[in-house]
Amino acid sequence: MTDVMPPSDAAHAPDARPHLASPDENPSFIKGLFLGEIRESMVFPFPTISPEDKESLAAILDAFRSFAKDNIDAGKHDHDGRFPDEMREGFHALGLMGLNIPEEYGGFGASAKVFNRVFGEIGATDPALAVYFGAHQSIGCKGIVLFGTDEQKQRWLPRCASGDLVAAFCLTEPGSGSDAQAMKCSAMPSTDGSEYVLNGTKIWISNAGYAGLFTVFAKVPVTIDGQQKERVTAFVVERDSPGVSLGKLEQKMGIKASDTRSVIFENVRVPAANRLGDVGQGFKIALEILNSGRLGLAAGSARGVRQIMNEAIAFAKQREQFGRPIAEFEMLRRKFALAAAECYAADAAWMLTAGLVDRGGVDFSLETAACKVLASEMAYRASNEALQIAGGMGYSKEFPFEQSVRDSRIMLIFEGTNEILRALVALMGLQQPGERLKALGKALQDPINGFGAISSYLKGRAKSTLNQPDFTQVHQALDEEAQLVASQVHALARGVEWALRKHGKAIIERQYVQERLANAAMDLFFCTAVLSRITSEIEAADGKLDVVSHELDCARVFVHMAYRRTRRSLRALKNNQDERLDAIAAHAVAMVDLAPAAPTDR
Repeated sequence: MTDVMPPSDAAHAPDARPHLASPDENPSFIKGLFLGEIRESMVFPFPTISPEDKESLAAILDAFRSFAKDNIDAGKHDHDGRFPDEMREGFHALGLMGLNIPEEYGGFGASAKVFNRVFGEIGATDPALAVYFGAHQSIGCKGIVLFGTDEQKQRWLPRCASGDLVAAFCLTEPGSGSDAQAMKCSAMPSTDGSEYVLNGTKIWISNAGYAGLFTVFAKVPVTIDGQQKERVTAFVVERDSPGVSLGKLEQKMGIKASDTRSVIFENVRVPAANRLGDVGQGFKIALEILNSGRLGLAAGSARGVRQIMNEAIAFAKQREQFGRPIAEFEMLRRKFALAAAECYAADAAWMLTAGLVDRGGVDFSLETAACKVLASEMAYRASNEALQIAGGMGYSKEFPFEQSVRDSRIMLIFEGTNEILRALVALMGLQQPGERLKALGKALQDPINGFGAISSYLKGRAKSTLNQPDFTQVHQALDEEAQLVASQVHALARGVEWALRKHGKAIIERQYVQERLANAAMDLFFCTAVLSRITSEIEAADGKLDVVSHELDCARVFVHMAYRRTRRSLRALKNNQDERLDAIAAHAVAMVDLAPAAPTDR
């Protein structure tokens, strides 16, 4: 299959879009970390919200909060497992269902910074409603926004923007989760090419019961070099099409009011005009949609941490033990402090990434993945800590803590499990360093003709693994923290080269290594976001450190904490117990018995 599109497909080709990733021209910041580079121009200065956006954001948040006060009851939604129709209608009337749909199609056309801040507010108010909101805009109709023809946009987006048409995203199948290439759903073209016949089942579809529109991914047969192949392709399918049916409502642990079901397609005739992009572009389309969609989960997680920890603080201030409020006890105060530092960092990271999205043309795929991974784990950890602070009362449904634990748990699974995203960060980050080593290997086989490649590699190696990079735009008050982060960027590059030399192509199967490299890179990205944010805050305070002392404390605590984690991750590349872990796991799997028998059972 060539990259040249046949004339018949020209109408389906997406326009040149500067907001889509262009990694060759605007490479990823995190990918640079794997090379030992600190690409400061991408992250300094810290992004700001324009006065117009700030005014719009304030108005949107005020309207939503006013509406939420009288109409959103997260506990009742959780109990009933459904949103009242009148609540959804009122939510739609606010115009939020079209927040990031372009204005020319009836939406608000919000920037990524505004959209994700609003996402966070909704998530902190009712996580299930945030799923409804995000499944519709972040992924449900996002494919039409990014890849639709003008006719497709005119046809569907105005109704999506008003909420008359709720959208859903159909990718996962019974045998295909993170491995989207294993999907079985098929779309057979008619002989005249006017339509496709869609068959298959999609599962765990958020908004399925509310949706009138589905973005569906299926395999289409194609002929490549005389051989029959199948290529993933995207389609827009309307709910009332004959042959579309829904499975039973899933009984979930949390986010219960978000309607989750399977969607079944039986001989559904889909007009060729409903295809998104070209045949075979479906996988790319799905990745683009998910890359941007993950940022909302990060913003929602960060705001959710603030909300549930504020509840815990209020509880701890009034709950007395041993003659004083439990908020005065150091083990509990430490929980508040660490959550505050992590929340500060998460807000910095998603805001910085939103700035990259708004800039256009930047490869932000690894940054959104990092934001989603670390923020979702922070949210689940904070929910558990908040419940622990409340003690036995936290375990009661009378208080919000146990619901927060249940609701936050899904974030580690949504839009790519955190395990698969760690593998994504590592393997994509390793590509360029791996190519350099591969080019070196070829050049060494013919050193005379390969002198240029050898010279280029040695220059790159000298830059990334011999010389430590430096921050030049961090405020001098953070010199110590900047040095710590730079030292670990240097250590990451050396660790990457060592891992590639040791494992070669086999690194694709070395997930212990991938996890350590990904954890280091993600922590370093968050640290950089923190350094950028605190620098901008110091400058806004005219250099008066006492004005931003609270922010400085949060920044310093996070950077030192993440530095220690990164150092441990990179040291464990060489000093670990991986072989013992493998042996224990292999025994447990073979015997279907976790551990050696208890002493009483021998």
